[in-house]
Amino acid sequence: MKGVVYFVKSTPQQHDFGLNPFSPFVKYIGTQKVKNVIFLIGDGMGFSYTTGLRYFNHDSQQGLMNPTIFDQFFVGSQSTYSLDTESNITDSAAAGTALSTGYKTYNGALGLNIDKQTVPTILEYAKFRGKSTGLVGTSQINHATLAAFASHIESREQYDQIADDYLDERIEGKQKIDVMLGGGTSYFVRKDRNLVEEFVKNQFGYVTNLQELLANKTEQLLGLFAPIELPKQIDRGLAVPSLAQMTKAALERLKQNSNGFFLLVEGSQIDWAGHDNDIVGAMSEVKDFEAAFKEAVKFALNRDDTIVIATADHSTGGMSIDRNDNYKWNPSVIKSITSTPFVIAERLHETKDMETLKHHMHFTLHEADLKIIQTTLELEVEDTKQALINIINHYSSTGWTTKGHTGEDVPIYAYGLNRHLFSGRMENSEIAKILFQIID
Repeated sequence: MKGVVYFVKSTPQQHDFGLNPFSPFVKYIGTQKVKNVIFLIGDGMGFSYTTGLRYFNHDSQQGLMNPTIFDQFFVGSQSTYSLDTESNITDSAAAGTALSTGYKTYNGALGLNIDKQTVPTILEYAKFRGKSTGLVGTSQINHATLAAFASHIESREQYDQIADDYLDERIEGKQKIDVMLGGGTSYFVRKDRNLVEEFVKNQFGYVTNLQELLANKTEQLLGLFAPIELPKQIDRGLAVPSLAQMTKAALERLKQNSNGFFLLVEGSQIDWAGHDNDIVGAMSEVKDFEAAFKEAVKFALNRDDTIVIATADHSTGGMSIDRNDNYKWNPSVIKSITSTPFVIAERLHETKDMETLKHHMHFTLHEADLKIIQTTLELEVEDTKQALINIINHYSSTGWTTKGHTGEDVPIYAYGLNRHLFSGRMENSEIAKILFQIID
């Protein structure tokens, strides 16, 4: 495929799908065309996270564990490696591009193949086929994984350009993305450009909190609920919607199109918690993602035209369920904590009062642990956060091997029409190739 472009821009704003974007891909037998695609990506959510969720939901030392909703729909696994010449461990941009286009590429690339040529995404193809499209996430909506489905840029760090492209690029003269829900106000309202105003002029609704989201009735919608990323689910107040609430709001709008839709939902901050080695944040975000997956399956129940797929772009942190030969993981410790270590650290620095811990951590700490935390209050919030993370990992017996990504295969879960096509082990790029084949 080297040197071949299956997708070109006819103008800076207009895409041309005159060439068949999936002609080199293999044909899949035993398939039916799919009207609706709901694609969920738990960023950083390797097997240890979903296994940990099973322990977390069980929270007992005895008896058989009930399966999670993920367990019920497990079909296979996929390899995550990129084609980066400097690294054989993927980043979210390269993995997102493989999942969205069918082409593995270099780390940092969005919607480009290894030769930096633009290749079409499944979201764009869905729009070309007359479907509605949506992006939902808990990071800024112009972050790497989400952006890989709707932009074509050499570096994932070009956040302003990605946001601009969400508005400026058209397919068949129509807006590329119909529903966008997540964080990122600071990238959409800038000194050089106010994209929010421009979206509103293009007949989009605009909402900034849960109450407005629930009240809004526009079919096309931009929802920005934080300057950059949303607070983690455990830290959210009532004003910020959950991933499940955003997913439901997107589905309510996208289903109005008789031609169907493509919706991408990202549990963005499972990965961010993994980078921090923060098991409280990790379980909070996996639970948030679990609820969104339930919402997607609920939509697809009793329908014969919809596929729901959930997977990860890679795993993060090398999380292990138990550490130091303890043979006992303690999710009850994690459940007894009411905020992420970062929020607890911030409040400790505000109050300078160790009694603040009692409002957030409902398990008994040793005197030595308290002294360590007290010492960090003379340092930075980040130091206190790290001390809390270390203590929580110790008491919960959670292990980690890295603060970066890891290279193991990740799970695939599927429900609905053509579910069988995603069974077994495959390359991450194969998922997009299948979707290109089966989308109506």
